Amino acid sequence: MLLDTYGRVATDLRVSLTDRCNLRCTYCMPEEGLQWLAKPKLLTDDEIVRLIQVAVTGLGIEEVRFTGGEPLLRPGLPGIIERCARLSPRPKISLTTNGIGLERTAHALHAAGLDRINVSLDTLRPEVFQQLTRRKRHADVLRGLAAGRAAGLTPVKVNTVLMPGLNDDEAPDLLAWAMEHGYELRFIEQMPLDAQHGWHREGMITAGDILTSLRSRFTLTPEGEEERGSAPAERWIIDGGPHRVGVIASVTRPFCSACDRTRLTADGQVRTCLFATEESDLRGALRDGASDEEIMALWKRAMWGKKAGAGIDDPSFVQPDRPMSAIGG
Repeated sequence: MLLDTYGRVATDLRVSLTDRCNLRCTYCMPEEGLQWLAKPKLLTDDEIVRLIQVAVTGLGIEEVRFTGGEPLLRPGLPGIIERCARLSPRPKISLTTNGIGLERTAHALHAAGLDRINVSLDTLRPEVFQQLTRRKRHADVLRGLAAGRAAGLTPVKVNTVLMPGLNDDEAPDLLAWAMEHGYELRFIEQMPLDAQHGWHREGMITAGDILTSLRSRFTLTPEGEEERGSAPAERWIIDGGPHRVGVIASVTRPFCSACDRTRLTADGQVRTCLFATEESDLRGALRDGASDEEIMALWKRAMWGKKAGAGIDDPSFVQPDRPMSAIGG
């Protein structure tokens, strides 16, 4: 198992398939994009599947989440999912996406073995979407969400980041819309993982701000710690149920003490945390002919050194060099 010195066991693996993205969200990257990883640095499909197999069969991983960048840009995605779904024990398989392209791929991905999806959508207003993402693709995302639901990739979760002066007034409308369409909405505090290093805590919309806004229209009842478990989102029952809304307060109410995640970047580096400043190279070991046992030992050693928390509140906190798109959500 992947145990750390604080007694936490990692059972959830996040696998980034690419650092590329077809949006340019203002809280993630500049309008011109970034210097993408060269293809030889990326893990191949076979390398990804082998590392996942090692993690599932030898290290106790129970859930695999594919991320990016935008994972739908990875040509081999259906095949990777299909091969992972054949592993024994079979892991739960999910995908975090911006939804562009999901309309034409949702049924094939479900047939390959994908269980569910998380789709990023920050606004119901097309003009605000264009301001936030610098692209006119709002309708594509809405169609992708509907296709995911129709294909059975449920529960469909919608991830939303609120930005001051842009969409910070939309929380109640977004929740009403999500309830109407059968989506589970989760608000996520903006995190210091933008490539521009422009994040400022004093300007962010906090979990407290979000809940205050939601309570202007809805009655929220805390779901409770027992139901939450190691999930990052605190959840509230809306107007007595059955609908729920989640808030991931990575900055103001961090959940590090219950973290059960390990991360693999698109170029084969193990990261113990989104905010880690150190990585462990599995790609190099793979390409040097390492055995499964040697890979497991490297992975265990990396996770054993996991810190107690992200340390955002520490005066010495330093934002990692990699932005979110290069780490994996």
